[in-house]
Order: sequence, then C-alpha cells, then structure tokens
Amino acid sequence: MIHDQNSDLLDEVRAEVRTWLKENWQVNLLLGEWWQLLADAGFAFPTWPAGMGGRKTRREAAKVITEEIGRAGALGPPGGVGQMIGGPILLEFGTEEQRRRWVPALAAGAESWCQLFSEPGAGSDLAGLQLRAERDGDRWVVNGQKLWSREAETAERGLLLARTDSSVPKRKGISYFVVDLDQDGVEVRPIRQMNGRATFNEVFLTDVVVPAENLVGALGQGWPVAQASLMYERLEVGGGGVLRPARIASPGRRGGMLDRRISDLVEESRRAERERPVVPGVRTPAAMTRLARDVGKNQDPLVRQRIAAMHAMSEANRMRVRQARAVRRRGREAGPEASMGKLVSSELGREARDISLSLLGAEGMVTEGDITAGGAFQQMALSVQSLSIAGGTDEIQRNLIGERLLGLPREPEVDRDAPFHQLRVGTQEKEPDDSGAGPRR
Repeated sequence: MIHDQNSDLLDEVRAEVRTWLKENWQVNLLLGEWWQLLADAGFAFPTWPAGMGGRKTRREAAKVITEEIGRAGALGPPGGVGQMIGGPILLEFGTEEQRRRWVPALAAGAESWCQLFSEPGAGSDLAGLQLRAERDGDRWVVNGQKLWSREAETAERGLLLARTDSSVPKRKGISYFVVDLDQDGVEVRPIRQMNGRATFNEVFLTDVVVPAENLVGALGQGWPVAQASLMYERLEVGGGGVLRPARIASPGRRGGMLDRRISDLVEESRRAERERPVVPGVRTPAAMTRLARDVGKNQDPLVRQRIAAMHAMSEANRMRVRQARAVRRRGREAGPEASMGKLVSSELGREARDISLSLLGAEGMVTEGDITAGGAFQQMALSVQSLSIAGGTDEIQRNLIGERLLGLPREPEVDRDAPFHQLRVGTQEKEPDDSGAGPRR
C-alpha cells in the first residue's frame, strides 16, 4: 500500500513537471531567465527548501524531476562548486540570514563560487593549513595562499578555510568563511596542466576583508563543516547525486553567460564538438567496448576480460549508489560511504586510461584519425589523475573506509593534541607569536 502511494505521488510529480516544461521551456530564452524560472518553480534543486530553488522534496521525486527535464531536451540547472557544495553547506550549517542572502542566487545561477581549501603545505593533511584570518572589529582580515581552486577565475565568492587560532590543536583552530573575491588583495593565477588546460588556480589573498557575518558555523569549528563539504564533493565525484546540471554553460555574472541566449550556447557547443569530437562517457566500459570494436580487438580474450572486469566494478558501484540512496531516503545522510564511490571512480578512470591507450597503441600518442575520437581518449588519459586527488586522495579515502566503516584502529597522530603553533609544518617550524598565528606564508 505504501509503495502504491509513493508511486502515485511520483506519477503526479512527473505529470506536473511535463506540463510545466511544455509551458515554459524555450530554447530562445536567455540563460539567466531560464535558470530563474527553474528556481522559482522549485525544479532547479528540488531537495532544497521552497523559495530557495527547491520544494523540499524527497530524492526519488528529485530524480523524477531531473529525468523529465532531460527527456524534454531542456537545459539542466546551474552546476558548479557553489551549487554542489555551497548551497548544501549553507542549508546545513548556515544561519537563516545567510541562507536567504546566498542560496536563492546559487539556485538561479546568478553566482559562481569556488573552494579555497588546499594549500602548498596542506593537501591530504588539510588540517595543517596556515592561511590566517585575524579579527579586526566587525571583520576578519585574511592573508595566505590557496591551491587547486577550480572556477576561481570567474567566481564571485569562495568557501574559505582559515586558521583563526594557533594556540589550540590544528583541527580546533580552523574557521569556515564565505569570502567575496571581487575585491583588492585577491590574485588568481591559473595552473597549466599536462593536458594543456588550466582547470585549476592558485589564489593569493593579501589583507582581504571578510565581514564577521560571513562566518559559517561557530568560530573555531570549521573542521566539521569542511568534512561535510568534502562529503558533498565526494558524492558528486562518486556518482551519488541526482542532479544533471547544464554542461554547456557556467553560472555567475563574471562568467558572462547569463545574458546570452540558450540557442547560441547550444550552437557554440555543437560547433566545438564538430571541431573536436567528444566521446560521451569516455571513461565507461561501453566506451572501451566501442573502441575495442573499432580497432578490431573486441574478440581478443585478454581485452574482453579487462573490459568485463571494468564492467563488473561499474555495475557493483551502481548498485552501491542505489543502496546509498535508499539509506538517505530513511533519513541518514551518507558519510564515509561517499568515499567508496570516490575510490571506485578513481579506479575506473585508471582502468579506462590503461585499456584505451593499450588498444590505441602508437596512435595513443596522436590526436588525429578516426579511432582517436579527436583526442578524447588521450585527453582523458592526461586528465584522469585528478580523480585520485580532488576531494581527498585515494589514500585518505581508504583511511576513512577503514576507520569509519570497518572499525579499524586510527593511524597514530603524534600531533593530534598539540597546539598548532608548536608544530613543524613542511620544512618550516612554526613559532608562536602574540597573535596566536604562525608566520605569514
């Protein structure tokens, strides 16, 4: 009986979305107009509260909504760090004023945010970060450097982890802020990668001002908020989300796309694909099967075995995602389980890289020719390493799985309870000073 009622409710949602799309979806709308319509209807991020881009619906209904948007050929909601991490973090930890100030803008794609977490000396050991925030009346003054920040070049704001107290152990002196990036003292430098792109940036902050009301969560309690942020990121990377954000457009005024017509953006995307074809799902077992067939090795028993193993891993992960969604439907958010999806995604990426390059042989060194798909496999091979780093390295994921899921003992941490100013960070020993903060980086 419960199942039948749930099915009826999902059918009602499906019918409502179809009717709404027929009345509202037009390819000649401006991008910003369309995203605002989606948010106002509660279809942009359905699990978010009403009036903030959603309608507080359950994940099954959210999945139905995104399926119908895709089936209609309509553009999905805005996608980026702000939408993937910023919105959920504000809904979980932010004040009501912060939610009303920022979440609607994120839902409508009016703002683009980035993440300012990692530093040159604080990657896997994120709690060892040194960027400082010092209180000055009703504001904080920030100095330091961040690394591997995606979308920082066009972001209006950043999710910032800063050290606000060096007299306590490293995890207890960190605070979580939202910082405006369109101000003096913010310098963004792109990092050129081996695939020729500059997907990430390093960000230098010099005397950058953050209003006191931009503190998210309690002072000195930024570490739990950071952990939640990484969980949301791992869910996205590991395939645990339900949304299908738009891939041809980016949010935010600084990105310059909100006032452009969707039809123009679609045509530009198609033109780019014609010039440099992209294989959909290039890291999937299906893509490996197609490539094996194209190079005449689909009957090779070793090739078939490798692709079958990859397929088995992919299917096992798909079933794990379904189970995780069922757990969330019962009211419990995913915790370290998200690490499993993240770890599998990294492994599938490496398998796709190794299989595709072995199938291409010498042609894997060039980007021309029918079987190279315009260099899609080569680009994937040069880019896939980031999957093992972004959102926490594979080693960190294994630690989380071992300690929090399997109940194994924690790794020894001799610095766990030591005041941060007494620690040796990198090759430079931090010395205490009157402010409780270490030397400026």
